[in-house]
Amino acid sequence: MNRSVNRIAPLHAVQAYQTYSISQRPDVLVRAACQQVGCGAWMNGWESTIDETTAQGQAQAAYIRSHSGRTFREQRTAVGLTVFRFEPHQRCFAEHKTNPEVYGVRDGDWRGNPTGRVRQHQRPADWVEDFGEHQLRIADQQQKG
Repeated sequence: MNRSVNRIAPLHAVQAYQTYSISQRPDVLVRAACQQVGCGAWMNGWESTIDETTAQGQAQAAYIRSHSGRTFREQRTAVGLTVFRFEPHQRCFAEHKTNPEVYGVRDGDWRGNPTGRVRQHQRPADWVEDFGEHQLRIADQQQKG
């Protein structure tokens, strides 16, 4: 299906515009923190049940107690398993990956970028601040006439 784009005719030359965009590259995955990906274990805490009668279980429990760096409470079940209850808002043991967002600003509009200037913000907050300042400049110019 071929759909044409219906655009309002611009009032000014392409040089008078600036375009802000947020995009994701589908072919890029990066390691991400639990909080970034909305990890349920990070939000609510989690439990790990370990069978310390096995060599693997003993190694897992030793790692949790001595090297994990996480806050937890430890309990024994009636059948002799060890339950580690981890508090929320700390990194879980999973490796999360996500597609990073690209926060871009370029001169021009859909007709092109006459200067070739393109910027990429590293943090979403910086992009939002830049966008807000740009909106304020536009409002100031409109008030001045």
